[in-house]
Order: sequence, then C-alpha cells, then structure tokens
Amino acid sequence: MIDEQELNVNAVEYGDENIIHLDDMEHIRRRPGMYIGKLGDGSHSDDGIYVLIKESIDNSIDEFRMGEGKVIEVEIKDIGQGTKDNEQNSEESPRSCQMVRVRDYGRGIPLGKLVEVVSVLNTGGKYDSKAFKKSVGLNGVGTKAVNALSSYFAVESYREGKMRRAEFSQGKLVKDSGIVDYDGPEKRGTIIEFVPDDEKGLFENYHFRDDYIEELLRNYAYLNTGLTLVYNGNKFVSKNGLLDLLIANMGNDDALYPIIHLKGEDIEIALTHTDQNGEEYYSFVNGQHTIQGGTHQAAFREAIGRTIKEFFNKNQDLADIRNGVVGAIAINVEEPVFESQTKVKLGSKDMSPTGGVSVNKFVNDFVKTQLDNFLHKHPEITEVMLQKIQDSEKERKAIAAVSKVARERAKKNLVNNPKLRDCQIHLNDPKQVKSAKDADDDLRLESSIFITEGLSASGSITKSRDVRTQAVFSLRGKPLNSYGLSKSVVYENEEFNCLQSALNIEDGLDELRYNKVIIATDADVDGMHIRLLMLTFFLQFFPDLVKKGHVYILQTPLFRVKDKNQIVYCYSEEERQKAIKKIKTPEITRFKGLGEISPDEFKGFIGNSIRLDQVTLRKEDSVKELLAYYMGKNTAERQQFIIDNLVIEEDRVEEFDE
Repeated sequence: MIDEQELNVNAVEYGDENIIHLDDMEHIRRRPGMYIGKLGDGSHSDDGIYVLIKESIDNSIDEFRMGEGKVIEVEIKDIGQGTKDNEQNSEESPRSCQMVRVRDYGRGIPLGKLVEVVSVLNTGGKYDSKAFKKSVGLNGVGTKAVNALSSYFAVESYREGKMRRAEFSQGKLVKDSGIVDYDGPEKRGTIIEFVPDDEKGLFENYHFRDDYIEELLRNYAYLNTGLTLVYNGNKFVSKNGLLDLLIANMGNDDALYPIIHLKGEDIEIALTHTDQNGEEYYSFVNGQHTIQGGTHQAAFREAIGRTIKEFFNKNQDLADIRNGVVGAIAINVEEPVFESQTKVKLGSKDMSPTGGVSVNKFVNDFVKTQLDNFLHKHPEITEVMLQKIQDSEKERKAIAAVSKVARERAKKNLVNNPKLRDCQIHLNDPKQVKSAKDADDDLRLESSIFITEGLSASGSITKSRDVRTQAVFSLRGKPLNSYGLSKSVVYENEEFNCLQSALNIEDGLDELRYNKVIIATDADVDGMHIRLLMLTFFLQFFPDLVKKGHVYILQTPLFRVKDKNQIVYCYSEEERQKAIKKIKTPEITRFKGLGEISPDEFKGFIGNSIRLDQVTLRKEDSVKELLAYYMGKNTAERQQFIIDNLVIEEDRVEEFDE
C-alpha cells in the first residue's frame, strides 16, 4: 500500500492565495493571443498589430452598413518616445513609436457609456439587433483589446451638440472630460487614437507597413460600395465591389472570359476561369475577410461545380469544372460565429441565430438560380468555359495512371512520409479546431513547415524546432525546374509528390495542414536557386498558396559577432558593421550554410524572434510572365539583366584596434 505522505512529497501547495482575479484589461494584457491572435512587430500581414487597426475600423464600417457615415479616415504618424528604461547610456537613437487615428462620421458612441464601451468587456451596442444588424464585432471585445494593448488610447464622440473625450494608458482610465457642450467643427462621429504598447512581451520594435494597411482598406472598399476610406491622404473607393477585387488580385493574368458578377440580398459573388492550375477563392462575412474560408466558401465552391455541371448536362468531373476558377463571395449573416476571435474562418451553419435557412442552402440556392440564368443568357461565355473544362479533363486523364499510383503512395506517406518530420498541431485538422473561448491555446495559426536542403540543415532545424507547431520537410538537393511542365510532374516526381502530400493541397487549400510554408535554404547562390525552383513549383501548380500569403522565406544570420560578454547575430553587412562598432574586440564568424549553425543557436532563429519574408505578388505581376522570364529559356533580355546587375564580392580581411 502506498503511503499518502509519499504521494504528496512533491505536491505544489494550492490554497486561497493561489486564486487570482484579473480585471478585464489585465486579462487582455496577460493573454493577448486570446483576443488578437499572435503579436508580431508588423513585418507580416497577419501580425496582431494590424488586428488593432482592423478592430478600430470595424466599428466605423458597422456604422456605414447601418447607413451612417460615408467616409472613414485613417492616419498613422511617427512619434518619438525616448529611449527605453533598460537602455540607459545607450548609443542607440530614441525609438520611434506610431500613433493610429481612426475617424468616422457615424452616429457617435453614446456619451453616457463612452468609457464602458472601450474598457469593459461584454459591453457594446451590437448585442441589440435594433441598433446593429449583420455586424462583424458582436462579442464586445474589439476596442477593449486595442485599449488594453496600447500605451496610449483615446476616444472622442460627438453627438447632437455635445462631446466627450476619455484617455487611457494600458487600459486604465487617466482622463475623462465628461459630457460637455460643443459647438466646434466636429458635428458627429467617433475618433479613436492609440499607440501600441511596445514594452517587452507585446509589440516590441513594431512598425506598420503601408502596403498591408492599404490592402486592408482596399478590401473594405470592395465590400462596401459607396464608402470612401482615406489613408494618410490616399483615397480607396470601389464602384463595382467584388468585380474590382478580382481584377485587382488577378493582376495581369487575364481571365478566359469576362468576370461573372452577381448580387442579391445579403450575397454577392464574382467568378471566372483562368489558365492557372487549381482554384482560388476570396471570401468575406459582414465585411470581414475570412482568409481561411469556412462554411460559406465551402458552399460557394460546391455550388459552382454543381451548377455548371447541371448546365452542361455532361458527366464532368467537379475537379475539371473548378480547375482554374478564381472566385469571390461576400455574405451578410446575423450574429456570425467565427472559429476564433481573429475571425478568419466562418463557423456559422445558419444565416441567423434563430435558425431558418442554412448558410449552405442560402449560398447554393442563389448560385444555382442566378449563375444558371446567367449561363443561359451568355453562350459566348459558356463556349469558352466548356473548352477550359475539356482541356482540364484531357490533362487529368493524361496523368490519371500516374496520379493513381501517386495517390496510393501518398496515403502511405501520410502515415510515414520519408521526407517529413511532422508536428503535432495542424491548421485545418477538425479535431484541433477550437472555439473562441480557447483561442489563447489555439496554435493552429502558428503551424509551419520548413522546406530545407540537405540532411545537415534539416537536422539542425529538427533538433531545435517546436515539435508542437513546426514540421520539417527535407529536400535531397536541387528540385526539378517544373516550369513549362504539365501537372503530371507533381505525381511523377517523388519529392514533389511527397511535398504535395505533406501539405495536403491536391484538392485545394481547404485542407492545408500548415499556415506557413517556409523555404529555409542557405543564403548563397545554390540556396537562392533552390528558392526559385520551389517558388516556380508553387506558382506553377498551386498559385493560391502564394497569393493567400502562406509562403515565406526564412532569414538566417550571415555573421556571428561576439566577445566574452555578448553575442550579436547579423543578417546583413550593415548589421555586421554596427555590431563591430558596438563590440570592442569582436570575433567574427561567417556562416556558410544552415548546417554550420548548431541546434542550440538555431532555436533563437526559428523561435519568437524568427525573421520571415512573406512572398507576395504585386497587382501588376503576371505569374505567367514572371515564370517565363526567370525560369524559361535563357533569353537575351535576362542575360543582359544579369550582366547589368552582376556584383562581385571579394573576401575582405579587416583589422581591428585592440
């Protein structure tokens, strides 16, 4: 028999003093991931720093959708804040923070509840469906999170000749004007100002990127025709909604036929076919960009295939019908349910909380009726569409034999993929999908896969990775140049087939297993070449993976500069020079490859301080032209470009004073 005292020898004491109550603002600061997803410094579009802006704008968007206020102004300006407390006598220049200002001309927050609305959780006007219908922000969290995670936060509201202003620091009220009479130029609306808190553990060394903010505002404009958004003087407005969105996101990759654009009550869709492989969708709920899709996007995808198949009345494969489709859908739902506070995937099954029509039936009925009517009226479009479907069918049948063998191999690979060292948590595993209440434990958005070259590099990453969220896929060497090849190469080439299987993207991104696909190669000529080959593979066969922002390049240090007291890792020659000036007697090591970096060191490079460059496409970029130029035959134009931009770096020996 086991003695009870023996069992309790290592027990941790647990008493009344261990029970802690956190007020609303302190809870947000301790568990920010529960409210805004990951933190970040602004270098990536999915960093939480942009959620702060989005949450502030969402309230103004909801005002517009209720018919109040046709202009929203967003301004960001740099403000000096001095050096940090722990950097006394630092030679570094004072850090620069940024202030965000969001101004709308809606009804204004009711003055009597102004403070509560921005500082007390579960407080807001959107619980009352009479005041707000089909809104994004329904759980009274948004501006409270912005307030709590800002070193400075202020709110002003103007209503009926009166105003009120309140100022906060880290969510705590520091100044309140109270309700006062006002006869100045500001007649109505709300102003939100905030400075993200850059203290350790929050938004350290953050900086907003204009291109990410402009993309956010463009999407708002596409989804709210008649609304003008102004960012630092630049206007964003759309007359044609999702039609404009598809044109902008497709860039110079021409549609095979004019974009089909259909609108109804609470729904808008746009779609066309292109020559690209796979499918590409943009989906929105109540103006919120659901980058991971959800029930509405799945219903849209299914309805497109079924409607077109029934129209042609042929025994067509749904995969052939949808191959090359680029589509967008926006719906309005009463009290939508999202799978996390960051609202990137719709979980609602019904259009309203009281039941009624399901999202699936609502979308399917609209597409079936309206798209079918459109196709009957436009034979010139259906002719092109049918040819595209037939071309896709021919290609599929041409690779049917090899793909069948590859699929059987892929099933085995899912259990034992020889190239993959998997992680525990995956992006779209239904068993791991959590509710918003568990969002602080939701690591699915952090799920990543490193694509490495060679065993030494993959070994270092494998030993130092976070096994919960980081997987490793090892390339044998330089992969095949897939430019100009048919999709059969995806199945015939063992590495490509294993990678497709690991990512689980054969049938689109709905079941993508990792949110971040990270190309991790050496920063030398061979490493750059491998990057190009991998990007060619993705752009050729899975362009949506790049367009939806899932592909990244891992930055690794080129130099280690150290002395007895400190170590500085440098990612560029400029950083190396700064480190040399900072360290009196520097010892410099040049890393020639990832395999030279020890696993202990690698932990820092793929942990919280990981540096990633997101692979993006500009509006003017044509995938077809990019691949032809960089990966096609060695044209005279490209040869001249290389000659004009050739840089020869010589090894330099530098002497340092003792």
